[in-house]
Order: sequence, then structure tokens, then C-alpha cells
Amino acid sequence: SEAPNEMDAVTVNEDGIPYFFHSGFLFKGFHGAAERANETFTELDEHQHLGHVDAAFRLHYEDHPTEHNNIIFFLDTQIFSYYQHKLEGGYPKNISEVYPGIPDHLDAAVECPKPECEEDSVIFFKGEIFHFNFKTKAVEMKEFTSMPNCTSAFRFMEHYYCFHGHNFSKFDPKTGEVHGRYPKEARDFFMRCSKFSHDHVERERCSRAHLDAITADNEGDMFAFRGQSFILNDTLKVEPIELTFKEVKSDVDAAFTFKDDLYLVKDEHVFAYRVGENHTLLDGYPKTVKEELGIEGPIDSAFSCDEHQHVHVVKGQLMYDVDMAASERNATNERSIMFPSDAAMCGPRGVTLVKGNHFYHFDTLKLLFSRAVPERHQVSLELFGCDH
Repeated sequence: SEAPNEMDAVTVNEDGIPYFFHSGFLFKGFHGAAERANETFTELDEHQHLGHVDAAFRLHYEDHPTEHNNIIFFLDTQIFSYYQHKLEGGYPKNISEVYPGIPDHLDAAVECPKPECEEDSVIFFKGEIFHFNFKTKAVEMKEFTSMPNCTSAFRFMEHYYCFHGHNFSKFDPKTGEVHGRYPKEARDFFMRCSKFSHDHVERERCSRAHLDAITADNEGDMFAFRGQSFILNDTLKVEPIELTFKEVKSDVDAAFTFKDDLYLVKDEHVFAYRVGENHTLLDGYPKTVKEELGIEGPIDSAFSCDEHQHVHVVKGQLMYDVDMAASERNATNERSIMFPSDAAMCGPRGVTLVKGNHFYHFDTLKLLFSRAVPERHQVSLELFGCDH
């Protein structure tokens, strides 16, 4: 089915797969045929027969595990709460009962967990912006001056998107500021309708989920490399590596971000790029892995965390620290990690190791050296929002 011009509501399900709602239809993931929304969420139609959803979000409220991860729908004056596609007891309820101070007939809603917002919250849109604090039930009116009027909104991979017509803008949930070149055409990025694309690029094949390298920049945008392509999760667009990083061409072994620069490691060489509208190779690069990281290449993965000047290099099941401020760099502090990794990155929420089609999240660096294996996650589903 052709993706429509404007979505009624967008959310992600319990597995992180995006759900797009339009006129009684549901699109699961970024491509594929539409189905009737009442086939997945039967009670919506039983109660309303409306053929639409005003707003939807996945509830993020870890202090209340019985509600955490529920999918919430708003239809006119009522609210529906689902867990694993089953309507929770006592629903539907009036919006005013569950979210006092929030108006009926909403335009859009999106969850905003801490620390992305000060407390676990929901942002509601109806001409004006309402921040609802779960802890205190307080409603704070905000003025997002640079934001268009959102017809739907959703949070995906810790980024926030406002849809308006067939365009979308990425925004800061605290301030509403829109950074970068927006609006962009939603059908180029989210609905995967190639006929709308002005610069058609072959789309990611979800079933091929193995990664060569992964990193996140200071803005939280993630670069994932595989074979001859990379995907930037800011836009979910797949690009040939040689177009953006022409000196590297393909087959990246490792990637890490340090300060404001992006480092790509291939075989025995390190390439450093200034990230911007055009990624430019820094003077003096490429350098050898030995010269730059104080270890013989090739390596398996590398990552840096914001709080210090070290890059952590993984080779086999061993991890080393490299002081990037040192004039002569050496790989020091050798220790064993839980398992070898194909790719790794570090962010405000901890360290992610990718192995094959799965990834593992560690809240702190120290947990990499423990014996408690964390939960296994699927790369295709939870890093890229694919539906398989």
C-alpha cells in the first residue's frame, strides 16, 4: 500500500518497531502493506468506530513497572492502554481522569523518559505544548517557537520527531529547538517510498543485520557500518561509504568518536574525519594503527566515553586503553572482557557491544569485565526499527 501523506499517530511497540496509524490503518515498520488497526488493537473499533487515532505513545515509566511499556492511544475524549496488544482492565477511561490538565482531541503525543526530560514525562501537542510529569502529575505549558504544529510525534532511538503533513523535523524535547536542515520529506526516510525520493538510495535490508563497526557522535547520532554501506540513524538512510568517506571506500573494522571527530579503522590504518555537512579527512591522516593507537592492527572494535580522554580498543577478547592526549600513544591496561565484539559504542546510557546479529548493553564500563551476561537484543529490531 502507498504510504499516506499525513499520519494520525506514530509510536513504537514493545519491541521498538515503529507503528504508523492513518485513517483506521496501521503500517508496521518502515515498509510493507498496511493492515486495519483493529486487527491488532481490536477494542479501538469496538468502542469508537472512528477509523482514526488522535495520538499514541509507548509509556516509559520505570517507577511503575505495571504500566511501563504499555502503548497508550488517545481517541477524542478517551484513552486506551494496551500491553502486548491486549486492552488493560478498566479501559477506556477519560483523558481527564488519567492525565488531568491535558485537553481532549489531541494532535500528537510522545513519551520523554529521564534523563532526556527532567523526569519521566509525556509531551502533548494541541496547538500548544503540554509537558506532563508522571511523578508529580504537574502540567507545564511550553512554547516551542521554532516547531511546526505536529500532527503526530514519536521517539525513536533517543531522538524526537515531529511529523507535519508529509514532512518531519527532529527536535529537542526540552526546548523544542529544531537543529539541522529540516523539515525533510517523511516518505524519503520513514515510509520507505522510493518513488518520492529525490536522491534514490537502496534501502537497508533488515535481515542482514551484521555490523562491522558502530559509533555515536556528540549529538547522539549513530553511524553503523557494514560492507560497502553505512546507516546514519538520524535519518535512517543508507549511503555508500565511498561517497561520504571516500578514502576508506568500504569494509570498516572499527569506528569511534573522539572530541568532535570521527575515526574509522580499516586493516592497518586509521582515518580521522571532521564531522559536518561534508566529512573531511583531517591533515596527516591516514596513520597506522600502531602510530595512532599504540597497538598492532587489525583491531575488532573501539569506543570512547565522554568523561575521559581514553579510547578503549578491543582485539579478540582483550581490551586496552589508549590515552589520546599522550604524544606517544600506547595501548595499556590489558584486561579480558566478557566476549569478543564485532562493533562497540559508548554513550550517556553506557556501553553497547555488538556480536553477530545481537547487541548487549552495559550500564557502566566496569560491567564489561563481570560474568553477568546482560539481556540479548536484536540489532535489526532494536537498533534499526525493522519489523523482522
